[in-house]
Amino acid sequence: MGKIKKKYTEGASRTYITRNRAIKRLQVSLADFRRLSILKGIYPVEPRSRKKANRGSAKATTFYYSKDIQALLSEPLIAKFREHKVFLRKLQHALGKDDLTRAKTLDANRPQYSLDHLVIERYPTFVDALRDLDDALCMITLFSTMPVVRRVNKDAVDECKRLAAEFMHYVVHTRSLRKTFLSIKGIYYQADIQGQSVTWIVPYQFSQNMPRNVDFKVMATFLQFYRTLLGFVNYRLFTVSNLAYPPTIDRTLDDSAAGLGSLKIEASRIEDLVQPPAQEMAESAQSGEATAEMKQRLSTLDKKIEAIVAAPEYESVNSSNANDDDEGDADGEQQQQQQPGSVLFGKQVFFLSREVPRYSLEFVVRAFGGRLGWDRSSGGGSPYTENDSAITIQIADRPVQGHQFLNRVYVQPQWVYDCVNARRLLDFDAYLVGQPLPPHLSPFVEYADGDYVPEAAARLALAAGFEGEVTALLPEDRDKTNSESEDENGDADNVEGESADEDEAESDDSDQDSDDDDDEDAGDSGRAEKEYQKQLVAERSGVSYTEYQHQKSETKKAAKNAASNAVSQKKNGARKRTKAEIEEEERQRIAISMLSKKKRKIVNRANAEAYKRAKDINTLTERRAQQTVGAKKKAQK
Repeated sequence: MGKIKKKYTEGASRTYITRNRAIKRLQVSLADFRRLSILKGIYPVEPRSRKKANRGSAKATTFYYSKDIQALLSEPLIAKFREHKVFLRKLQHALGKDDLTRAKTLDANRPQYSLDHLVIERYPTFVDALRDLDDALCMITLFSTMPVVRRVNKDAVDECKRLAAEFMHYVVHTRSLRKTFLSIKGIYYQADIQGQSVTWIVPYQFSQNMPRNVDFKVMATFLQFYRTLLGFVNYRLFTVSNLAYPPTIDRTLDDSAAGLGSLKIEASRIEDLVQPPAQEMAESAQSGEATAEMKQRLSTLDKKIEAIVAAPEYESVNSSNANDDDEGDADGEQQQQQQPGSVLFGKQVFFLSREVPRYSLEFVVRAFGGRLGWDRSSGGGSPYTENDSAITIQIADRPVQGHQFLNRVYVQPQWVYDCVNARRLLDFDAYLVGQPLPPHLSPFVEYADGDYVPEAAARLALAAGFEGEVTALLPEDRDKTNSESEDENGDADNVEGESADEDEAESDDSDQDSDDDDDEDAGDSGRAEKEYQKQLVAERSGVSYTEYQHQKSETKKAAKNAASNAVSQKKNGARKRTKAEIEEEERQRIAISMLSKKKRKIVNRANAEAYKRAKDINTLTERRAQQTVGAKKKAQK
């Protein structure tokens, strides 16, 4: 007869452990157990059978993996928590006896602990830390905008501001920003750092209302670990880019709210460049072997150091000399700086009015190579004043300006973010101050086959633009190229998904003949001028006249075919099904009927979802067509 096994020694009851049993095994309080779980990254799990995992009991409880709790037994933070409890007990005893001297001594020797070992333990490689950086950045940027109240520590807020500014400083320096989006919650950013996409959200610069139903103790525990993590990441990123960490902060500019301009770029190895010649000078002076060459080198050393320190802001410093043990990371940084759209605003000078979000626009504009100034009421340290003649674009959000300069363009803030997402300079006409803005589309949405694509997104995707480097054209040339490409593709954009417009156009042909003749006579000179400009742009980009005419004819042919297809599809919408289609439908019906009941439900649910999705897409398409027809009728009146 075999040995009788004891109950609950294997299976689900051994794999999982309840929270109460875990607390008893670790001999800690519930608050300390919650802190340990957050810091170590141990989260509750859901067993397949809660009754088996809970040893036959159906009582609602929280389960953890037994191996995770076993690993916590050797965690040194448990001893630190116990030391802190002893410290609090002694401090309370001293204050109860009015022994202020002993209380001050105890407070000065308050036990401290570090979370550095947890970062190394949870993220063995730097890439792992970058992949988990989204939540850390969101939490830190949130606390950086919070007011200092009883539940929020001032030191934590100041450190969050510093860490967030350092990370944004690195993104600007390496031109790593890729996408932006203005939402109700805040401003979304996405940066490409060493091949990893990092997305985070920054709240708007408004006064925060502290909610009462939020457990700030739990958030503070997360924040404590995220501060340590982002500190490690910033140090690594700055070191790989050959930048001094932490960056030097100009206190005068920082006190005047200069923003990112208060951070200074410095090479991380200035001492290495300075010390060897100084040592050589000392040795040569002692031995009396100072040569003329050495004197000449020492005489020019100060100028070289000043040139290194006074390097232009947000430019690469000694990137070619950063060939250390992280050559792969350095190559990735150089590739990021050579992205075609990284200097999108390289030839533009912006001025920010006082009503626009300065901190966000400053970050975006500088991340794409632009220069900018701002109003004195928004902060000090602006390199440009409003009267500067070098300003080409002024960002404003007020319909009426007290005075306007003729040598600059006044646009609304959305123009900057849409240009970043489109990776090219867009036309100013739709973004002028006082004009109704076009839809602000999210760059994080990826359209699959069969999805409804908004008209603005389809037009932006079909716009050809300039295919070469962004810096190969002047800003005004880029705008001309974009507007011309939109004119060439205008017919195809108006045809796609707007079959209702064709019927409207057919019904109104007889009424519009005389108006069209007048419009043609009035617009002949304008069309001839546009055609001439198109030929010049094509010739400048290396396209011969024959190829240009061929491309033009192909574009018109494709637009005409698309129009005919749209009309025929609407006319034949109620056509009879072919014999092959009927047989295929019958075959699918028979195949579904032969499935089991469970699988048949899954298939029917999938078919119902697909039908609902197609119905919603058709509804949106018809609504868009009706709005287009209404807009055309209104324009004709």
